[in-house]
Amino acid sequence: MATSTSGSTAMSARALQGTVENRSAAIDSQRWPAVAKVPSGLVATASAAIARGLLHRAAARLPLRLIHPDGTLVGADNPMSPTLVLHEPEAFARRVGRHGLIGFGESYMAGEWSSNDLTGVLTVFAESVGDLVPRALHWLRPIAPAFQPIWRDPSRDQARRNVAEHYDLSNDLFAEFLDETMTYSSALFSDLPATWHDLAAAQRRKIDRLLDAAGVEHGSRVLEIGTGWGELCIQAAARGAQVQSVTLSTEQQRLARQRVAAAGLSHLVQIDLCDYRDVTQVGTGYDAIVSVEMIEAVGYRSWPTYFGTLERLVRPGGRVAIQAITMPHHRMKATRNTQTWMQKYIFPGGLLPSTQAIVEITERQTGLRTIDTASLRPHYAETLRLWREQFIQKRDALVHLGFDDVFQRMWELYLAYSEAGFRSGYLDVYQWTFECRTNP
Repeated sequence: MATSTSGSTAMSARALQGTVENRSAAIDSQRWPAVAKVPSGLVATASAAIARGLLHRAAARLPLRLIHPDGTLVGADNPMSPTLVLHEPEAFARRVGRHGLIGFGESYMAGEWSSNDLTGVLTVFAESVGDLVPRALHWLRPIAPAFQPIWRDPSRDQARRNVAEHYDLSNDLFAEFLDETMTYSSALFSDLPATWHDLAAAQRRKIDRLLDAAGVEHGSRVLEIGTGWGELCIQAAARGAQVQSVTLSTEQQRLARQRVAAAGLSHLVQIDLCDYRDVTQVGTGYDAIVSVEMIEAVGYRSWPTYFGTLERLVRPGGRVAIQAITMPHHRMKATRNTQTWMQKYIFPGGLLPSTQAIVEITERQTGLRTIDTASLRPHYAETLRLWREQFIQKRDALVHLGFDDVFQRMWELYLAYSEAGFRSGYLDVYQWTFECRTNP
C-alpha cells in the first residue's frame, strides 16, 4: 500500500474533478430521487465509516489506485493501475455504507467519483467480488435495506412495462451507439481486438452461427422470441425461412417492421406484439426457435415457463437455439432475493441464469436436450467496449434527445460494468442449442 500526496497525483485529481464538474448539472430530484439525496442520520454515519475502511482495504490489497480530493493516494503506486478518484468522499461513503452496490452506482450517477479507466476499476472489483467484504463483517449486510423481489411469473402487463422501461426509451438512443444492424447482443468477431468497422459483420456472423445451429434453411418455419430491431428476422428470411417474431416492445416492433419492409422481406416475416407465453403452436410445431438474450429478462421463477414454452412450440426433432448471458450459480442464488443496481436502473424484473440452472430445468422439466454450447465471452467484452466508446462520443447528440448527465453516467456505468463482468470471467455468454426429444 502506498499513501502519498504528489504534484502529479493532485493534478490528475483536479483534472478529473474538472471533467465531472463540466459534465454535471443540477440533478433533477423528480426524475432521480435516490441520486439527488445523500443518505443522512446515525446509521448512514456509522455505515459510512465501515465503507471507508473497506474501500481503503480494497485499495491496499488490489491493483487499484484511490485518489482523494486533496490528492492523497491510497493503493498501488503504479500510475498504470486503474484509478478511482473521489470527488465527494463523504457522500460516496454514505451511499455505499447505506445501500451497498446500489449506492456505489448512484454515487457514480451523482458525479461523486470518476475514473481514468472505469472498466479497469470495475474489472478489478469483479475479479475480487467474493473478498471485498471480510467474512467477519457479513452480518452487517442487513443494515443496508434491500428490496425483496417477488419472484413469480410476471403478469403480461408487468412484463410489458419491464420491457418498455429499457427497450422503449428511444430507438434514436440505441441508434447512436449500435451499428447499422441495430443488434443489441454479443457479436462474434473473426479477430480480437476489433474495431468499430468490424462490428456489423461480426453481428451478422453471430446471427448466422445461431441460425446454422438451429438448422434454419429455405422453407423452415421459424419462431423468434424477442425481436430486437429485426436483423435476425431479415437474415432468416433471406435464407427463405418463414419467420414469426414476437416482442413486447412497441418501439422495436415499429422499427423492425420498417427494416424488414425495406429489405423486401415482409411476405416472409410477421412481427407481433405478443407475450411469448401466448404464442400458439403452428401445425406440429415450429422447425426452429431462436431467442437471443431474452431469458435474462423473464425473471427467476419464469425460467421453467420459458423453457416449457420452447418445448411446447417446437416440433419433435426440431431445434431451439438461444443466446444467454450467465453468471456463477452461487452468485445467482445469492442475488436472486435482493434488488441490484442493474435491476433498479437498467433491467427491471430481470436476473441472469447460471449454466447449472439451465441444465437442471431443461433436463428435469422438459424434453429439450443440449446438443451444443459455445461461449462468446471475450467477444461480448469487445462488443461492449465498442458500444461504450461510441456512446461516449455521442454525448452531445444524447443531450439533444433529452438524456441528461445523470442518465449518461448511468449508461456509461452500465456498459462498463457489463464489459468488466465479461473481462473478469464473472459473466459468460453462450450460444446454446437444444433438440426437442419429446415424443409426438
